[in-house]
Amino acid sequence: QVQVVESGGGMVQAGGSLRLSCAASGSIVSIYVMGWYRQAPGKQRELVATITSGGSPNYADSVKGRFTISRDNAKNMVYLQMSSLKPEDTAVYYCNVRGSDYDGFLSSWGQGTQVTVSS
Repeated sequence: QVQVVESGGGMVQAGGSLRLSCAASGSIVSIYVMGWYRQAPGKQRELVATITSGGSPNYADSVKGRFTISRDNAKNMVYLQMSSLKPEDTAVYYCNVRGSDYDGFLSSWGQGTQVTVSS
């Protein structure tokens, strides 16, 4: 079984910064992609950013230039540095881990962390 735990959410004023962290643990064999998704009230969950095991990032257009994703492969952790935050960034942010565990293909989600940006 694999556990995914996010931390670092909170409330911040527009223009501010927050750093999210996500740790994966358990019966992990390898992790290919780690990523962040978000879901605002009344909206579908959307991609924020992903990063491969080789360090290649991919960003949603709405966060390019403001958010930076990074990972520590040795610790099975992924981070999201968010700067120049806007009220429209308000959402629950979820961490996703994809790879393989002892049973085969792995795709696990964390419980989410709330980010609230006030104007």
